Amino acid sequence: MKTNHSALVLFSGGQDSTTCLFWAKKHFDNVMALCFSYGQKHSIEIEIAKKIAQTAEIPIRITDASFIGKISESSLTNDEIIMDNKKPKNSYPNTFVPGRNLFFLSLGAVVAHSHGIHNLITGVSQADYSGYPDCRENFIKSANETLNLAMDEHFTIHTPLMHLNKADIWALADELNILNIIKNETLTCYRGIIAEGCGNCPACTLRNAGWKKFQETKKF
Repeated sequence: MKTNHSALVLFSGGQDSTTCLFWAKKHFDNVMALCFSYGQKHSIEIEIAKKIAQTAEIPIRITDASFIGKISESSLTNDEIIMDNKKPKNSYPNTFVPGRNLFFLSLGAVVAHSHGIHNLITGVSQADYSGYPDCRENFIKSANETLNLAMDEHFTIHTPLMHLNKADIWALADELNILNIIKNETLTCYRGIIAEGCGNCPACTLRNAGWKKFQETKKF
């Protein structure tokens, strides 16, 4: 439906993007999810994304972005690279996929344009910062302006998690009444294990530390 009350969510089926999906459902009349196949080793996330979108009763489109994995060097797309469990000093962790969010936002804007959608939603955050430069607020603002200039449009990129740490994101999920979905059905783990994941990759470390902190502030 071509309406300013519509939104497109960049969606992976992980904790952050799933929280954003339900946040969007609360704030917009019509929501569409866009999931990318970019050569990620944990490609099971695509099936997880489909399942969660079905639960949320939100249409989902899967887009081939496999060129990203072919032109970049990352432990998330290359089996020969051993994953960094900690951020190296003075460098990015090798779980960083160069250009990923830039490509995602660009492709998302094209899809949104074709549906008359002007609101893009992405789950990036610079609070629990993993060292990824394309998760920072200044990048999002720059990308927003660039997309508007490039397509002569008036897109608004929403980042509801930008200043939330993982404990805050768990709290937001609780507020949205999706805590069980986030806890049991999402895939955040870089090794492709749903829910609590492998427990020791960078994504699991952030997720589980946030859950522990959230539990300390809430009585179950």
